[in-house]
Amino acid sequence: MEHVKSADGTPIAFEPFGSGTPVLIVGGAFSTAAAGHPLAAALAEAGLQGVALDRRGRGESGDSAPYAPEREAEDLAAVIEGVGGRAAVLGHSSGAILALFAAAEGVPVTHLFLSEPPFRFEVGHAPDLVQRLQAFVDSGHPEEAVTTFQREAVGLPDPVVEQIRSSPMFASLVAVAQSVVYDETLAETLSTPTAAMTDVSVPVTLLRGEPTFPFLVQALERLSGLMPSAELVVVPESHDHSVDPAGTTREVAARLR
Repeated sequence: MEHVKSADGTPIAFEPFGSGTPVLIVGGAFSTAAAGHPLAAALAEAGLQGVALDRRGRGESGDSAPYAPEREAEDLAAVIEGVGGRAAVLGHSSGAILALFAAAEGVPVTHLFLSEPPFRFEVGHAPDLVQRLQAFVDSGHPEEAVTTFQREAVGLPDPVVEQIRSSPMFASLVAVAQSVVYDETLAETLSTPTAAMTDVSVPVTLLRGEPTFPFLVQALERLSGLMPSAELVVVPESHDHSVDPAGTTREVAARLR
């Protein structure tokens, strides 16, 4: 892993694969750089440089209070500077919201690939959700932050939440519990894309799997309507809010070569 310092001094960890045109992979809730390794490796095999990222509060990256989406945009800018000063960015889920916001903030992005951003538009979550998630973390109950986020922000049914809670993977989710506060803050603050976001001047490719959750299909259709120059692409290998490395790499490489 390599490290850069963000504008507020927070160390941000990233891992490059390959040596071609950089493609920064920005994951969603609970994801770390390790989750991006398969896609980064596939991008490298296609002659690009896949850059897997630990967002702040996760993995080998540091953290600093207070959180704001602007700080994460600065994190992306620092990593892009670390890989040469300009890069394409592929964001998935909340990472796609962040990627689009960062581009609107002036981060030097050459091409945006937005995979299933969960824009909610006018539909909000409970107004105190961020505060309750932070309270669970602060009181030493990070597992409750994880399950509450899964239930109320993601919308998973209780049997699925309990199944995850009893699985071996749950400990890795608890380890990044603070980050769910950040994801919910990001999604709530930017539940509807701003005019600056929909007016970005860089090429934009909207990606979704088939099948995926209906609300994500609707969100992409609405976003596509707000961004008429954006290209909407279905990646049939990706299913149920996942990113298939081979199928996604095919679509990215076709637009960056």
